[in-house]
Amino acid sequence: MRRKSALAAAATAALAMVLSACGGGGGTPQQPAQSASGGGAQPAFNASLTGVFNPSTKKGGTIKAAHSSDWDSLDPADTYYGYSFNFGRLYWRTLTTYKTGPGPDGNKVVPDLAESLGQPSADGKTWTYKIRSGLKFEDGSPITAKDVAYAVARSYDKETFPHGPSYLNELLEWPKDFKGVYKSPDVDYKSAVEATDDTTVVFHLKKPFASMDYIVQLPMTAPVPKAKDTGAKYREHVVSSGPYKFETNEIGKRFTLVRNDQWDASTDSNRPALPDRWEVQLNVNADDLDNQLMSGSIQLDIPGTGMQPAALGKVLPDPTLKARTDNPTIQRLWFVSVIPDTKPLDNINCRKAVQWAADRVANQTAFGGPVAGGEIATNVMPPGIVGQEKFDLYQTPENKGDVNKAKEALAACGQPNGFSTTMSFRSDRPREKALAEAMQQALSKAGIKLTLKGFPSSSYFSDYAGNVEYVKKNGIGLATHGWGSDWPDGYGFLQAIVDSRTIRDAGNYNLSVKVPEVDKLVDQASAELDATAREKLWVDVDKKVMEDASILPVVWAKSLLMRGQGVTNLAYNEGQQMYDYVLLGVQ
Repeated sequence: MRRKSALAAAATAALAMVLSACGGGGGTPQQPAQSASGGGAQPAFNASLTGVFNPSTKKGGTIKAAHSSDWDSLDPADTYYGYSFNFGRLYWRTLTTYKTGPGPDGNKVVPDLAESLGQPSADGKTWTYKIRSGLKFEDGSPITAKDVAYAVARSYDKETFPHGPSYLNELLEWPKDFKGVYKSPDVDYKSAVEATDDTTVVFHLKKPFASMDYIVQLPMTAPVPKAKDTGAKYREHVVSSGPYKFETNEIGKRFTLVRNDQWDASTDSNRPALPDRWEVQLNVNADDLDNQLMSGSIQLDIPGTGMQPAALGKVLPDPTLKARTDNPTIQRLWFVSVIPDTKPLDNINCRKAVQWAADRVANQTAFGGPVAGGEIATNVMPPGIVGQEKFDLYQTPENKGDVNKAKEALAACGQPNGFSTTMSFRSDRPREKALAEAMQQALSKAGIKLTLKGFPSSSYFSDYAGNVEYVKKNGIGLATHGWGSDWPDGYGFLQAIVDSRTIRDAGNYNLSVKVPEVDKLVDQASAELDATAREKLWVDVDKKVMEDASILPVVWAKSLLMRGQGVTNLAYNEGQQMYDYVLLGVQ
């Protein structure tokens, strides 16, 4: 139980030693030098943060990749992991997409299926997109605006598709009797989204919204042919609109992508489509995955959240291995949901006791320390989100917790001797297990006893920590969580994890923040056209959430990513917040 924490601490110490020896972890990332033999770029630490490492236009070969869990779903309507948004672009296209490649431009969206970015109406409540000509599905049938509108409408059904984003459910003018394309097939949904002809998609919003071009880069706009839609079984064979299609798909085990001969490169400036084939293993032990990446058995770690503590202890002291890594700061918060539906956490002072008792340094160490894990987070919004401000409502000596203040809060909530609750984590993520163990140890000093329960990532939100009924029946009071921005402003980061109106039966990313004042502020901020005023309102949202003590921030994330042996054309993309998978090639 303690060995994981010891490894994380060792890794942190090793990282500090290595960075000290090379003059610290900051500075300008090194540009790779081409080898004299022409065999590609020489490995260098942080080589892909501001440039393309080992650039190439050579096509061919197979990329072998692995994932430490199962996919939540390969269906674009039913997926909400960053790695899936990134990887999915190999077999789907959306109206817009993040600009490929490294540097700040990676945060910009550019047209994909659409000819240009959206055209808003004067009142900002109607957005129109024109579809490119010459687009085809893998079976050769044309992709039309109707396929995009249908895809958006099918994604509305959160019982059939519990994982997917719900932004468009909340933003669009859906008919009151619309339950989804399967439950109410005769209800016309053109009041929300419609294809006015084969090339024109029109979105009708309830209120003005300025970030629509960011919304439509999400996979809900990946076209789905109605005749080939098999509902919940569509995940078994998604009909490709991108450069690759499924050759095999063994759910929970592996799948293979091969070239889609109906994809026309002349319609797609975002995807070079270099490899001939992608082979993906699922449910690979996370530590074994890192070992395979180091040895060259695989070229890509699909989750893209960084190496595990056990691997850090090997990689960081070894100059050769370290030269194959990149250490980006990402727009992500690792945190713990403090769930008020589970007694006695319905009392704000019991939630505050958790805040005071937590050992922030131990939590940071569980995630790999200050560089591989991230900066100790004191509030919700991370650096990199436009307008972010740092503040701290629960300062403790050396960030190691304050048992006395925790006990004062426990007394105030009527639990002077502490209480017991359950904390969940994703069992296939060693860092989350280490975090849960660190929390268990720190909170016990104040009399709060945690029972730890791990669940698989693929169903963590649909069946366990994001399932309303399961949480209530099983008394989950704390749940480990991570959240990266869907785009880099307050709405793109905060709305999905703090707006109580997004809560549904399952697939929730917020079960802890249920504050009417927060919901009102979300509405104010999303409708505010003045950028400065809007940014201030998002900071106000952040402060309200922290006052409610319903989120315990852990770290604003950094990650240590390893470049696979033999990969070409590799760059860290700031929009995807991981390597840009559609650029990759292989020697």
